[in-house]
Amino acid sequence: MTERVLAVDGGNSKTAMALVDLDGRVLAQVRGPGASPQNIGLDRSLEVFEGLAREVARRAGLPAGEPIAAHTAAYLAGADLPREEDDLRAAIGARGWSATTVVGNDTFALLRAGTADGIGVAVVCGAGINCVAVAPDGRVHRFPALGRISGDWGGGAHLGSEALWLAARADDGRGEPTALLDAVVAHFGTTTLAEAVELLHFGEVGFDPNELCPLLFEVAAAGDAVARAVVDRLVEEVALLARVSLARLGLLAEPVDVVLGGGVLTGAGNAVVDAVRARLPVPADRVRVVDVPPVVGAALLGLDALGAGPAAETRLRAAYREPAAVGGR
Repeated sequence: MTERVLAVDGGNSKTAMALVDLDGRVLAQVRGPGASPQNIGLDRSLEVFEGLAREVARRAGLPAGEPIAAHTAAYLAGADLPREEDDLRAAIGARGWSATTVVGNDTFALLRAGTADGIGVAVVCGAGINCVAVAPDGRVHRFPALGRISGDWGGGAHLGSEALWLAARADDGRGEPTALLDAVVAHFGTTTLAEAVELLHFGEVGFDPNELCPLLFEVAAAGDAVARAVVDRLVEEVALLARVSLARLGLLAEPVDVVLGGGVLTGAGNAVVDAVRARLPVPADRVRVVDVPPVVGAALLGLDALGAGPAAETRLRAAYREPAAVGGR
């Protein structure tokens, strides 16, 4: 069987899969809904993954019943603790997609996507927030990333909820005046915030707190002090995650890479990224926003496991930087 990698980037909001050969060519790829086991349960997650895996095999023209790949590299939101990784590895391995399977947290895929060797620190801020670090000698530092019960602060859902909370308090006098109030009312298309709150209370309007996250950044960029304070708090949290990880691995004095990713950070703009850079003890040019999707990192980790050479990495990265070159879209 031709050596292929089935790469899986399973986030909270979407799942991306790519089938890649040992030369770094993308044979097919597919996207689907988020399928974090923590959100929808293991059984439903596996149903989503199975459907996408079979679709990517179909798009690649593989005969029915043939193993999809030699190796599955699945990096998933919701694989936060060793027990979760073990359960997912066993469940995915039992699907028979490939001879070998590795499951890890999706932040490791971000780290590999943003580095040449998977060494350094990655901070992801999407629906949630997380950070992992890998030292040159292989030591790893990570956080549980289970939400407030494990000390987390940040993520799109958290920030969006904060924007609504601050608008509500500005409206009823408990909080400081803020342009978030008018912005949130406009978002819901109501006359007053009280009307929006009533609609939310009775479930008469759909609402995902992530929707308000871009609004928060827009209001902050326009100079609103209340919104700006929340963004500044996020900047400090992102930098804190990286600094703690560097300290725990003894890398504070080393010029390591710090990779930033996730929908919140990639969409936040240069001012936010520059503020993070200013708070980190590494050269500014080593702090970067990832320029390829995390599924590329998952594929690269899979290619590393199969012993692919640097030419495969170059070809794979080029394909995702030039979307028209990627097959199976």
